[in-house]
Amino acid sequence: MNNELHAILSYMEKERGIDREVLIKAVEFALQSAARKGVSAEQDVRVEIDRKTYQIRAMGKVVVVEKAPKTKYEIALDQARRIKADAKVGDTLEVEVTPGDFSRIAAQTAKQAILQKIRQAEREIVVEEFKSQTGKIVSGTIRQFSHGEMVVDLGRAEGVMSGKDRVPTEDYVVGDRIRALLVEIQPNAAGPAVILSRTHNDFIIELFKLEVAEIADGIVTIKGIAREPGSRTKIAVTSSDAKVDPVGACVGMRGMRVKNIVRELSGEKIDIIRWSDDLRTCAANALAPAKLTKVAIDPDDPRVVHVTVEPDQLSLAIGKRGQNVRLSAKLLGVKIDIQKDEASVSFEEKVAKAVADMAAVPGIGKENAEKLVAAGFLTVEGILAADVGELAEAAGLDAETAKAIFETAAAQTADPAEEAP
Repeated sequence: MNNELHAILSYMEKERGIDREVLIKAVEFALQSAARKGVSAEQDVRVEIDRKTYQIRAMGKVVVVEKAPKTKYEIALDQARRIKADAKVGDTLEVEVTPGDFSRIAAQTAKQAILQKIRQAEREIVVEEFKSQTGKIVSGTIRQFSHGEMVVDLGRAEGVMSGKDRVPTEDYVVGDRIRALLVEIQPNAAGPAVILSRTHNDFIIELFKLEVAEIADGIVTIKGIAREPGSRTKIAVTSSDAKVDPVGACVGMRGMRVKNIVRELSGEKIDIIRWSDDLRTCAANALAPAKLTKVAIDPDDPRVVHVTVEPDQLSLAIGKRGQNVRLSAKLLGVKIDIQKDEASVSFEEKVAKAVADMAAVPGIGKENAEKLVAAGFLTVEGILAADVGELAEAAGLDAETAKAIFETAAAQTADPAEEAP
């Protein structure tokens, strides 16, 4: 056992870089528990390994008594003095209590203790190695999918990417090389879990740092980012050097810098926006390429921006499924209200809106709304300004229908407080 233990410790120290004294102490601790089972659970047993010969001994405490000992926890005075010349009755001495079959127990226990210490040391190495990379991009190979998680081989460790951290439009295949953001390291019993993400906003920021030297050098700063992973990202940038165009720096010569990032993101669109401390200017930049007629900040709530656009620019400003305005609002941290420029609205559009508004009143309906609007009744208040007879004659309605519409209009404008009993 001595030679075998010496060989194992030498190998682990050289190949795994684990300090020999750390391993020896781990083995001693494990053997101590094994020795107590082999000797007595009640006796205070200590295991020691000679650092030169690697001889293993179990030492137990005994009390010195005058005559022959009655229990194994006692030692006669004459025997005690052979161990310690000045021993006297009542003293406590350490004597070797190594069990006869302890060599077999020690071999198995030592191996388990060393393996456990190796696992622990490797975990600590992984934590130390990857702790400095937290918030940075790492690369690895997709190893497998397990319980909804994607396992990525990072070399010295395994990264884990959950469903929410994977881009829904991307296909992941076992064996593919992949890059991701190292979000955090979560320690657990099975070993540290390296959490990865491709949907995190910082993944985009780190990609820009890798591609754009001006960002890495701190000349160009990313002021904000809004993202819908797999679809579109808006990123606002500014420059501390008047000679450096922040948008141009991010786009790169012939668009190569941003193209490389888009390629990494499997085609996700990226809008690079020039940041401005003026919220109105920044909102106009964020909603581009839509051309805005007017941008105003709500006087009652500075976190609400009112935007007016030409009718033909409305759909462009809002974007497909509202994505453009949604991401712009998220980027700026405000609510954006977009309206058409009423001065530019055609007569036909105004009529159509009036009909729609009137038809939305319960009990009127589209057919009657068209008749009312054609007769000049554009609002509920306009209906109440006439009497039932005038309403019927002007809109070409029968008396019963005109009366019902008048009563409906009256109900719409009634004060709820007046109706309460």
